[in-house]
Amino acid sequence: MSLLTVGTMAFDTVETRYGKAERIVGGACTYNAWAASYFTEDVRVVSIIGEDFPKDEIALLNKRGADTAGVKLVEGGKSFFWEGKYHKDMIGRDTLVTDLNVLADFDPVLPESYKDSRFIMLGNLTPTIQRKVLDQIEESPALTVLDTMDFWINSDKATLMEVIARVDVLSINDEEARLLTGEHALVTAAAEILKMGPSYLIVKKGEHGAFLFSLNDIFFVPGLPLAEVKDPTGAGDTFAGGFIGYLAATEDTSFNNLKRAVVYGSAMASFVVEDFGLERLRHLNERLIKQRVMRFKDLVSFNL
Repeated sequence: MSLLTVGTMAFDTVETRYGKAERIVGGACTYNAWAASYFTEDVRVVSIIGEDFPKDEIALLNKRGADTAGVKLVEGGKSFFWEGKYHKDMIGRDTLVTDLNVLADFDPVLPESYKDSRFIMLGNLTPTIQRKVLDQIEESPALTVLDTMDFWINSDKATLMEVIARVDVLSINDEEARLLTGEHALVTAAAEILKMGPSYLIVKKGEHGAFLFSLNDIFFVPGLPLAEVKDPTGAGDTFAGGFIGYLAATEDTSFNNLKRAVVYGSAMASFVVEDFGLERLRHLNERLIKQRVMRFKDLVSFNL
């Protein structure tokens, strides 16, 4: 079933204890689309790029089945660029450079063929842009997922609250959940967020896994222990792409199926951190993904 993803397509320079990768292709929308493409063929991409963005990267996405008619190319412009250095614990990081470039003027206009999209992934952008995308969807989607961050909670909470009230799933990390509600206990914070409008809440805890909350149920997926984590940059966006890609493929938005989607999203995220940028995502297949999902199952399965 059709899946629309909106967000950044960018260049990243990333330094970790395993080395430094200069100007590699990244961005939330790129990771979303790549991860989702392993589950559904109808991925519709909405973003903005400069003339410097590699044409072969667009071609690779098209080869994966992604429709990039919604990607605006600004002639003579430069794509969004981010540079960061991770701490030795591979959790904390310092942002060294953020150049918005063409993203500063991003005003998404959906192609007509995108307006009936059934699954919507609103990547981490300004709440105003996220709201504008929702305003252009002509039919009620099967599921809408929103990703946001502390910056928007602090700087534009009023607009963000409007958007949160219109989505089915909010995806944030544990500190953002506390910031949004003023509650320290995640269970209490989740209850407050669910009163804001979403039916479900995903609370990401980095290497420690993720929670899925509904009004009556809680589900938890631990982080998969890995020998090496080379680059955590796209983990959250890859998780989101795997999550919504699985739901679009199965066309089932029940809590039980959302639980499976969280596992599949976690599996995709566990792949992407094993190398810099998109490198690991480029070389996956159904067999490898199923094997990784079974590792998650074995990690938590036990008999009473």
